[in-house]
Amino acid sequence: MLNYSLYHHPTNEDWVTFVHGAGGSSSIWFKQVREFRKHFNVLLLDLRGHGNSKPALKDAFNSKYTFDSITEDIIEVIDKEHIKKSHFVGISLGTILIRNLAEKHPGRVQSMIMGGAIMKLNFRSQVLMKLGIVFKSVIPYMLLYKFFAFIIMPKKNHKQSRLLFANEAKKLYQKEFVRWFRLTSEINPLLRFFRAKDIKIPTLYVMGEEDYLFLPSVKKVAASHKLSQLYVIKDSGHVVNVEQPEVFNKETIAFIGRY
Repeated sequence: MLNYSLYHHPTNEDWVTFVHGAGGSSSIWFKQVREFRKHFNVLLLDLRGHGNSKPALKDAFNSKYTFDSITEDIIEVIDKEHIKKSHFVGISLGTILIRNLAEKHPGRVQSMIMGGAIMKLNFRSQVLMKLGIVFKSVIPYMLLYKFFAFIIMPKKNHKQSRLLFANEAKKLYQKEFVRWFRLTSEINPLLRFFRAKDIKIPTLYVMGEEDYLFLPSVKKVAASHKLSQLYVIKDSGHVVNVEQPEVFNKETIAFIGRY
């Protein structure tokens, strides 16, 4: 089972579950926990192979990671804690997992906060993925990871986010990185389905105005899905919760409070 932490609120029964992105861990939410604990019960988890969720023995013989299997890891945790329904907050690839969870288990999702959401891979990001697939087994994964991080978060004010994710990624093993990278083969058809289907769950997309790879597609999705809203944070790149935590916390807590 995944490693996770719980913070109980003395009176409010609402839960907020945080889902980090690839190469990160639950520690990337350190600028959110203090504020969210004041209002809600909080669940932080480390996705498989990340943080303190070490690879299980069964995974050593199963190199096939899928979005569905990783989504079920999250369900296993909230089932164990008897959490019937939760608000979900995700960043980057974590938003894909949350959207997939909402598709498979819509009754478990009260609302979705999608930070640095990935809803489409543009031409440049698809080229990057293909390069990664070609070189993933011959180039040390940290070099690849730092390269991708720089492409996604290139500006000076994105440096803190790049360093944070690079430090977390060091905890991964090369094999684990390769397994996660294989998920890219699933991404395009999955995102195409997500863009086409309005799931009708209250959703707030929180994007940095400098998130040039992913913001354009999110604008279109937020405009076409009925219960979706978009909040764009100025002077911020992809990892909005780290670069502009005060704005991120204020807007997301207010949104969750309405549902």
